[in-house]
Amino acid sequence: MMQGAFLPGNNTVVMREVPVPEPGHGEVLLKMKSSTICGSDIRCIYHEHLGKGPERYQGVVAGHEPAGQIVKAGPGCRRFGVGNRVIVYHISGCGVCNDCRRGYMISCTSEKYRRAYGWQRDGGMAEYLLAEEKDLIHLPDQLSYSDGAQVACGFGTVYEGLQKIGISGDHAVLITGLGPVGLATGALCRKLGARRIIGIDVIPERMRLALDLKICDEAIASGPGNVAEVRALTGGAGVERAIDCSANDAARATAIRATRKWGKIVFLGEGGRVEFNPSPDIIHDQKTIFGSWVTSTWLMEELVERLVAWSLHPEELITHRFALDNAGDAYSLMASGKSGKVAVCFDEELK
Repeated sequence: MMQGAFLPGNNTVVMREVPVPEPGHGEVLLKMKSSTICGSDIRCIYHEHLGKGPERYQGVVAGHEPAGQIVKAGPGCRRFGVGNRVIVYHISGCGVCNDCRRGYMISCTSEKYRRAYGWQRDGGMAEYLLAEEKDLIHLPDQLSYSDGAQVACGFGTVYEGLQKIGISGDHAVLITGLGPVGLATGALCRKLGARRIIGIDVIPERMRLALDLKICDEAIASGPGNVAEVRALTGGAGVERAIDCSANDAARATAIRATRKWGKIVFLGEGGRVEFNPSPDIIHDQKTIFGSWVTSTWLMEELVERLVAWSLHPEELITHRFALDNAGDAYSLMASGKSGKVAVCFDEELK
């Protein structure tokens, strides 16, 4: 038996004893090493259960950002075996629909077989995790398990969005929302060569962290004058690229209006709404808005290669680590917004 963390939806965590699973055909058993907490877990499960239909939380072990080491491999595994260090792509799709064949299991069209770790099948907030081999990404020795856990969702999601809009040394970048996804955005934009990175947030602790980590060149407090402030920092023109990580109505509008002519905007933050005026805000200035949801397995593998080449370690965004027994404190802190990334760690990752 093992301990696992469950989220009843009332701002609490319940620890339960559950059986250690046995891997079947094409499956592996991971000894968990690091499981980081995502903002979507807070918004859609921890506070209350917002998901509908087959995408709702189904009372399973929580945690969809897992990384660990294989301790058992079932029959039929073709690539990974005992001892391998791996990241788990957090959606297990059917594997044969068009989206799965492209590597985008997040968009799997099978209501029967699409199951997210930590949402519809047991996730990483336990001592062991049963995963399908097809969902695994190799974790190189140069990266820690806590690096890998963030690739599983946050950094992978950001990398996908940045690939859509393109980032280079030609670009000043605006990031609205400096939570863990916003911080990951700044870290990746820095490595991609952005010449200036401006962040906006409402929480002072997050703004200070973005500056302390040199992720942002400027961090601005959220307010009605943000568009003018960003334009003043960019010679009056605005930024070439904007990324919304906030899901906040006003912040999204700021991202659109603080972007210069011919600029590109990508929305990563989930939920919320936005209002804008199509002609002056988008059409007349020839701007483009992209939506981006998680990433593909092939781009996640590419990101892992880039992290090694860049010597970029996502674990630097982790401000707090907790043992599994203290998972309740971990979720509570993450929900407060007054931290960077929060991780539940095991063994050598519990520093």
